[in-house]
Amino acid sequence: MSTGEPILTVRGLRCTIGGQQVVEDVSFDVPATGITALLGRNGVGKTSTLRGILGLIHRRGEVRLAGERIDGLPTHRIVRRGVGYVPEDREVFAKLTVAENLALAERQKAPRRDFVAQLFPDLVERRDQQAGTLSGGQQQMVSVARALINDNRLLLVDEPTKGLAPKIVSEVAGALQEASKTVPMLLVEQNLEVVRRLADDAIVIAGGRVVHTGKARDILDDEDLTRRLLGVHTEAAA
Repeated sequence: MSTGEPILTVRGLRCTIGGQQVVEDVSFDVPATGITALLGRNGVGKTSTLRGILGLIHRRGEVRLAGERIDGLPTHRIVRRGVGYVPEDREVFAKLTVAENLALAERQKAPRRDFVAQLFPDLVERRDQQAGTLSGGQQQMVSVARALINDNRLLLVDEPTKGLAPKIVSEVAGALQEASKTVPMLLVEQNLEVVRRLADDAIVIAGGRVVHTGKARDILDDEDLTRRLLGVHTEAAA
């Protein structure tokens, strides 16, 4: 993993939903720069880990943001400390316009509207359109834009390219890559080509536990390791 003081430290995280344990015992660090991928097969607890960090589900264990414990805080106070979240299922306000969706996310006096407009010019053109009438890709852009409109210290991004057409996948990935120059990210992503493009480091979860950490390319360039940890085949980069 990258050296230096981590922006996020997780130790012994255990999460439950409806009394069922979904994260067993997760510990890892997220560097203060770049993108760290949280990988694993479907159903191993990746999304639940993100939700546990944010306090959206019942959790135990220690979570620190830049050294400060946040595991005892409610979600809204964690967000105010600078943790942005892009949920797996977009969760836009369908009846509100694009502009209204973004305005609801603003937490600071000088939101980064110009930055978001540069990343997603299509949203500028559709600012007065109801979010529920947008395509899936455009709704994903709104979801990402809501997280980027504030000066966050960390972004938690869950499956941002899920179900998107290849062209939109590239656009969303490009926006995240540009944003990562100023804010570190913990990224859950099943598209390994996107992971290869974006991620510096990787954490692999299996059975609700961390089973591997290292450089993302070291995992993806090792076909046997990728198959064993992720259950998929990938060609090593040339």
